Amino acid sequence: MKRNLFIGLIVVIAALVVFLIIKGVSEFEPLGEIVPIMGNNHIQVNAPHEPYNSNPPTSGPHAEDVDWGIYQEEILDENVIHNLEHGGVWITYQDKNNQELETKLEELVKQYKSKVILSPRSANDSPVAVVSWGRIMKLNDFDAEKINRFIKQYKNKGPEFIPD
Repeated sequence: MKRNLFIGLIVVIAALVVFLIIKGVSEFEPLGEIVPIMGNNHIQVNAPHEPYNSNPPTSGPHAEDVDWGIYQEEILDENVIHNLEHGGVWITYQDKNNQELETKLEELVKQYKSKVILSPRSANDSPVAVVSWGRIMKLNDFDAEKINRFIKQYKNKGPEFIPD
């Protein structure tokens, strides 16, 4: 009887350990793709520069930064890249006419006081893109869990990180 109880206890403990390992690994599994860093040269707005190596860009020539928060209109890539350099995360969506998606993204971004920017971006090649310095995650649909995980993993990771 004690032997069966002991074996049962070992099985429960082993199952719990496996569960915690799997949950822990999936929670911290890197999201998105690494994009080679293009440097961080400062330029004037609309100054000519080499094309960016991702869509939306994750590094490269950039101008002055913008305020953190939610934008209803498109903002210049060259400005937001400066925010990425300072540890920010930029969430873009392609279809300005998708009010449901826009509302869900706005509600998600309102959770963060700083270091996150949301804006429409017609040049996207995916419905939603989330970027940080040197990393991009493209999504076909709204996925709050993945977006929040991306923000937690990559916010405050830029080469010129400035604390909140």
